[in-house]
Amino acid sequence: MARRPLPRILSTDRAQIARSRELARTAAASATDVLHPLITITRGLRRLASAGRRKWADTPKDKRGPLLFLVASVVLVVALAPYGPLLAVITVMAAAAWQGRDRGQPEPDGPDESQTQRLQSLYEALVPYFSAAEDPAPLYAHGGEWEKAFPSFDFDGTGRITHLQIRYPAYFTDGEPECRTRIEQLLAAKSGRDREYRFIWEEEGNQLTLTVLAPLPTDIAAQRFVTSPGETVLGFTDPTQVQRTLPLTYGEAQRDVPPVVWRTGIRSTEPHLLVMGQPGSGVSTLMRSIALQALQYGDLVIVEGGGTGEYACLTGRDGVLAVECGLAGALASLEWAATETERRLIAVNHARQAGNPPPDDTKRPLWILLDRPSAFAHVAAADGRQDPQSLLQVPLRHGRAANVTVVVADQFDSTEALSDAVRQHTRARVVLGPATADQLEAVLGAPPHTTPVAQVPPGRGYARLGTGPVHRLQVPSTPDPYDDATSEADRQAVLALLPPRTTPADGENLPETVAAEAVAAEAVPTEAVVAESTPS
Repeated sequence: MARRPLPRILSTDRAQIARSRELARTAAASATDVLHPLITITRGLRRLASAGRRKWADTPKDKRGPLLFLVASVVLVVALAPYGPLLAVITVMAAAAWQGRDRGQPEPDGPDESQTQRLQSLYEALVPYFSAAEDPAPLYAHGGEWEKAFPSFDFDGTGRITHLQIRYPAYFTDGEPECRTRIEQLLAAKSGRDREYRFIWEEEGNQLTLTVLAPLPTDIAAQRFVTSPGETVLGFTDPTQVQRTLPLTYGEAQRDVPPVVWRTGIRSTEPHLLVMGQPGSGVSTLMRSIALQALQYGDLVIVEGGGTGEYACLTGRDGVLAVECGLAGALASLEWAATETERRLIAVNHARQAGNPPPDDTKRPLWILLDRPSAFAHVAAADGRQDPQSLLQVPLRHGRAANVTVVVADQFDSTEALSDAVRQHTRARVVLGPATADQLEAVLGAPPHTTPVAQVPPGRGYARLGTGPVHRLQVPSTPDPYDDATSEADRQAVLALLPPRTTPADGENLPETVAAEAVAAEAVPTEAVVAESTPS
């Protein structure tokens, strides 16, 4: 929702207050710089006075009289000597300035011995890649100086590299992906394999910047996100990758986190989504998160090929037209979805030809979620039926104009079973779980600018919307509330987002009716099954 602008009075006062605060800070900083010598001398006089009091308190009482006589004699001599008072004041001010100086420990100018050794070993490891025998003045040579090759660097508290800028010779083939990959793998291995790195290649200046990325937060629970209709939050990423943040609730606290927002609808350039991952990587978690967000403004049809009951919590809910786990029910639901897409297209076309707005029954979004549709391929081939993916041709090709969105999720071992329509029309891509660089590039269409790690938490991966950049992604925790392993806090968070249950006029849940009629699909023609089980 768009934020309303503040009234002019409030915005003007706030601007004046901000300017006043900035002026006050500037004046305070200038006054501190001007009065710094006076502050130093005052601090020194206070320390000298404190030392005198301690000396007087430590002096025994029988020796305080001679001490006073000695001090008085010195004062008298100084007062009678030529220029004595002036010299005494200068001496006291100098002593006060010396005592009032900042005594903080100076920071070391360069790396310590262990850091130097780490940089030297990294330099030696890069020599075979950044050196050539015909180079008269090599930047990289065995036993050379790493200071010229590494102009800037940072270390953390444990002595590991967190930031490193690397210079390399101009003849290095930085335009070839294979050469870049070898350097990135080497740097990741020498700097620590258990971390994730971002590499920025500056080809014009022959510089490579290595940055260690902080882990993405994994404690984001399912909740209502501040988004407008047509926007779906896939997860959350690095603050430097997006120009938007969302306010999220963490118990009783709130903080802003940058999201990866997927826009659907008529104006979207990526109307459909493909999710790939390994078992246990959080694919079903992302699908549940998308379903809960889609039910705010639209209707939902779910087809689950795994048959594990991951979406049982959505059965019979308001807006959920069907939750199918069998082949017959999947074919019936997807055939109805294709027919509904065609009906919407015809209705919208007639309204436009007549100069009228689209009908109301075509404005509500329709979502089709398929989890592991490749699991039906072998069953359909054995029973002599068509693959359910073949019924996605119309929703995928014409879904954007009909306000129909398709989300397909599957595993890497079933990539070859995905239909050509799914591959061509799913321009938004997500990869979850551990994956190789080749798998990431095959699904996303471009390699990520970070190094993938072997061990990642569930819901962790990468996302790319169309031809945009590849983002790191962490899916919000949306577990199955009916699973015994789900914590009570996560269970209540998901249950609070579920719409209420609805009961049709015949007293039976719609998904159960569709499933019962789909069982008899062999004895009844397909058109009859679709006509009887069409959701309202």
